[in-house]
Amino acid sequence: MESLALTFTSGWASGINSYLVLLVLGIADRVGSVEEIPDVLGRTEVLGIAALLYAFEFVADKVPYVDSAWDAVSTAIRPVVGGVLGVLFAGDSESLNALAGGSVGGGTALVSHTVKSGTRIAANTSPEPFTNLGISLAEDVVVLGVVWFAIEHPVLAAVIAGILLLLGLLLLWLAWKLVRRGWRRLKAWRERRQERVGGVP
Repeated sequence: MESLALTFTSGWASGINSYLVLLVLGIADRVGSVEEIPDVLGRTEVLGIAALLYAFEFVADKVPYVDSAWDAVSTAIRPVVGGVLGVLFAGDSESLNALAGGSVGGGTALVSHTVKSGTRIAANTSPEPFTNLGISLAEDVVVLGVVWFAIEHPVLAAVIAGILLLLGLLLLWLAWKLVRRGWRRLKAWRERRQERVGGVP
């Protein structure tokens, strides 16, 4: 149960910032030798690569439009990281458990990645850069806090991740509703303006 909960939480977090998840889990394994965390995540080369990629993502994720391009590239990465973590958390269990872990981790990562990407596209419709910066910093803090909390309290952290995932889906739906309404108003305004000046659409 705890392994499945940790898989779900790490999958959700991987969909938002997979390199930070790898970094937090790897450091926790090195510092505390946590039994549930696979030792491979604490290896020096894994930590080094995760730290380098997280540093790059930390910057790219805070620049409007660059963040959406990075999300597009990460569509092929974040769900895979979530799935691999799920398989690793299944450990030496039967292949069916490993398959279930990979499916839970990868599927959850894909859903949370979709929420993150869609929310960022909606945020990029705003002309000022501070919305993206605030959202990105909040994501970093929440991912760090939830994953670190999951190491000691995996089931409770999974509940929190599930609530955040549902709230994210709701936020995405509301954001896209507002964006669509804004585009319709802009289109109507342009049509009225063209009618007034006798322009051709």
